[in-house]
Amino acid sequence: VQLQASGGGLVQAGDSLRLSCAASGRTLRAITVGWFRQAPGKEREFVGCIHRTGYTPIYADSVKGRFTVSKDNAKNLVYLQMDNLRPEDTAVYYCAASATIIYSSLRIPSAYAHWGQGTLVTVSS
Repeated sequence: VQLQASGGGLVQAGDSLRLSCAASGRTLRAITVGWFRQAPGKEREFVGCIHRTGYTPIYADSVKGRFTVSKDNAKNLVYLQMDNLRPEDTAVYYCAASATIIYSSLRIPSAYAHWGQGTLVTVSS
């Protein structure tokens, strides 16, 4: 599976931004895709994910109610819609995929076998 994340940029607090993750090599019906982020000097953290079945996405508490993960199976694209952005959301955002991940591991970076390059999101105050 190859993943390509895009859509990052510089925005102001309160703005919205949508990231995209283009998947190739497997259809989205066969893989679970997660979004993670890593701020300078911090560990990579879980943001949200959508299971291959499309069942209700799950989110980190820090983004719940502001971020939405969705996918377009026909285009093989996964989206991360980010609303009401805050300076603390500044980070490099990554998409990752797994065909075999179990539910209890959805929030764990090492459980994902495939990673795209990151896209930088900077939120100014």
